[in-house]
Amino acid sequence: MDKGKSIGIGLMGLGVVGGGVAKVLADKAEILAGQAGIPLVLKRVLVRELGKQRPVSLKLGCLVTESGEIINDPEIDIVVEVMGGEYPAAEYIREALIRGKHVVTANKEVMAKQGLELLTLAEEHGVELRYEASVGGGIPLIAPFQQDLIANNILAIHAIINGTTNYILTQMAQGGLDFSAALEQAQELGYAEADPSNDVEGMDAAYKLAILATLAFRIQVKPEDVYCEGISRLKACDFRYAHELGYVIKLLAIAKGSDSSIEVRVHPTFIPENIMLAKVDGVYNAVQVEGDLMGKVIFYGEGAGTSPTSSAVVADIMAVAQNIRRGATSSPRLQLGEVKTIKSMLDIETRYYLRLNVADQSGVLAQISKALGDCDISISSVIQKEADPMAKTAELVIMTHPARERAVQQALEEVGQLPVVKEISNFVRVEV
Repeated sequence: MDKGKSIGIGLMGLGVVGGGVAKVLADKAEILAGQAGIPLVLKRVLVRELGKQRPVSLKLGCLVTESGEIINDPEIDIVVEVMGGEYPAAEYIREALIRGKHVVTANKEVMAKQGLELLTLAEEHGVELRYEASVGGGIPLIAPFQQDLIANNILAIHAIINGTTNYILTQMAQGGLDFSAALEQAQELGYAEADPSNDVEGMDAAYKLAILATLAFRIQVKPEDVYCEGISRLKACDFRYAHELGYVIKLLAIAKGSDSSIEVRVHPTFIPENIMLAKVDGVYNAVQVEGDLMGKVIFYGEGAGTSPTSSAVVADIMAVAQNIRRGATSSPRLQLGEVKTIKSMLDIETRYYLRLNVADQSGVLAQISKALGDCDISISSVIQKEADPMAKTAELVIMTHPARERAVQQALEEVGQLPVVKEISNFVRVEV
């Protein structure tokens, strides 16, 4: 590349993140050029419609509505995809790589579902595919897994990686709100989408966990491999009882490895209130990684939003630009290791919190204890909570010792059939 040449950038998407990236490239043009050793020029921006008002002013003729105007432009060296969603984003990324263009993406769904295929395609065509912003917004996660932690045998990941659900759970815990009220508040503040299902049902976190687990355990983990359970069945009373028992409730993304298998799961979880993850509130994210050499480390910060995500995207652009300037390609390879199986959710072992609505009469606990004991589940503690004299019912809160999920599911079915049990109101897994 000639010393005086600029690096052309094509941006796909001009929403919250795309607008932020365009603004950083404009506002910090001189600083970025100095760091890269060459000017970075935003050549084209793909949008759906041209007449819409934009969060950032762009030069005349910069906006285009056809992807080919970016992918086929010989002056564009780096394609930045921040559209979101699997299609057509995945096809645009694939076409750009085949055309010999470097790609930077923030797309967690594409990287979770098609990441290995696209990384292989990038290597075949001698270009880079970087995706730091796909997990954790501005928190550096992908690069540490690819480089800094490479000497470690990763033992476990425990992560809070969805800001929307973490905000909702924080409001339920600290403000005593029920789920619907906390969700409405999150939507009013712009933390939750009009359709929040991907967040509150855990799919967003599952995509991110699939990416991290693939990097950590060096096997292909797909979103469908991740057990996924959302937060919508949690009630305000679950947070009160958790606090009384010394726990907080978080939507936790968990990955654990053994010699022959790994477990990957996303679900609401009781965690001890004195650990660092329990203190991660609001829209903040945190990822705790445990390795055989380093022990436990935590990555913490804002996991979403314009500025943090733009920071990660621009950092990837800078890394690619510096490599282009040097005539090198240094994107770390993802070398898969030994084949391991994905452990069935029914085979995982943990502790459990159970909340039951039962008849307020003698002998109830004995019947429930027998049903649990018949399934080899040992009770750690039992607390009788709110009673309803009119309905002659009471609420029982049970904490178990470690048990296998298969046994717990069987026990819940049997307990639910007892005449003295009016309802199994909730059960939540416990990590210690």
